[in-house]
Amino acid sequence: MVPGIMGSVLKGPNGVLWGFRLGSYARLWSRSGSSLNALALSEDQLGRLTDEARELTTDEIDGRFDHVAATGLLKLPAYAPFLHGFEPYDSLIQRVGRCVAHPDAILEFAYDWRLPVAYNARRLAVKAADHLQRWRAHPDHEAVRRLRPDGRPARLVFVAHSMGGLLCRALERDGEHHLDIRATITLGTPFDGAVKAAMILSRGEYAPVPLPRQRLHAMATTLPGIHDLLPCYRCVEQDDDGDPRRLTPTDVAEFGGHEQLAAKAFAFHQRTSPLQLVNHHALVGTAQPTLQSLSLRDGLVIPHRHTFQLHTDEGFVREGSGVLVRIDDGGDGTVPRSSATLGGLRPSTLPQQHGSLARASEAVQLVCDVITERDAGAPRLGEGELGLEIPDVVAPGTQWSAVVSGVDSPNGATCLITDAQGRQIDRPRLQRCDGRWQAAIVLPDPGIFRVIVEGGGTSAITQLVLAHDDGSPDD
Repeated sequence: MVPGIMGSVLKGPNGVLWGFRLGSYARLWSRSGSSLNALALSEDQLGRLTDEARELTTDEIDGRFDHVAATGLLKLPAYAPFLHGFEPYDSLIQRVGRCVAHPDAILEFAYDWRLPVAYNARRLAVKAADHLQRWRAHPDHEAVRRLRPDGRPARLVFVAHSMGGLLCRALERDGEHHLDIRATITLGTPFDGAVKAAMILSRGEYAPVPLPRQRLHAMATTLPGIHDLLPCYRCVEQDDDGDPRRLTPTDVAEFGGHEQLAAKAFAFHQRTSPLQLVNHHALVGTAQPTLQSLSLRDGLVIPHRHTFQLHTDEGFVREGSGVLVRIDDGGDGTVPRSSATLGGLRPSTLPQQHGSLARASEAVQLVCDVITERDAGAPRLGEGELGLEIPDVVAPGTQWSAVVSGVDSPNGATCLITDAQGRQIDRPRLQRCDGRWQAAIVLPDPGIFRVIVEGGGTSAITQLVLAHDDGSPDD
């Protein structure tokens, strides 16, 4: 089980740095929060990671960064600006636990998501090889093996959410740690990156920026893991309507990121993009408002909710007047639909938000079907695909709106607001406003809350939101 970015609990010498109790996130992103300073990498650490002469070995990185340890997967919801919320993996792990012969057959691979994907992939290769060897020596393994018609030994199945899929694609399958892989399942993995990573790294000087976003930007500019999520497809829209181009390390430096970290990230993607995953099953989030391209103006990032239509020959489709054809292909609210799909693979699709994708019942069923080698068909979609759009930071006591798409009447969906523990706060009705169906919401106190929308024929769409005294609703 390989979680996504920010999906592992991190601890330092003085306690937890990420993966707190629920009441801590409002303070974490406030002016008085201090733990983010410990998550940022120092200039000395950055200098070693961006040394162009060589890649640091696993042992060297372990020695330089061992003051922070990844101790487990998230057990409680977590929150970060732009990325909204991160749901825990408990329901997925519990359900998978009922599919396998013994809990010891499951390895929860926690990792320091701040560090380069390439480094964490090397660690994953070692841990996975050791895990398979231990499980094959387990008494329950032999008991189950005798029941199989072919009597074959166990093999590895990787279940990866978000960034976890990038680790799986970068695995070294040969050499000292041979990996006997049977299948890989990815849930919302940004194989080609995500525009949201550029927004996190952007200074955001073109508009007032809520304090939580400022604090995330200050930390993210030092993190290789965030830079590894930058979009590496042709996402930059040209002012003269020329063909879209790729981001460059110079672009990243101009809008607020780290040039050397970006260069390393783009080189990593170039090395790994041709690689295919073994018996790959991909689940892609759809129907959610998603940033898919961007413009760069005077060092500022202007995001767009459209991408560009391609011919089969990889050229861009243009109208008769020569204007590029722009389409809204959607995604899971964080990862564009096309970025979560490797070439040639027909993925399963599910209208769901990124942070909740691994928790959705359809995703859990897909994982269990692949593990037990049942027919792993695409999740069954309902009559319509609901979409949900909410701010990531709101002020307590101030009204804001959740926008629901994919409905044609106020009875087309129901909206429920709970706190992070699941206690009901409100059940607002949908109303037509400015041509869109919206639910007016007021959160009573600071903290993490959950917006739940049902009615599309699939599991409910859920999204976390932070009520924060230093924040304000953002459009």
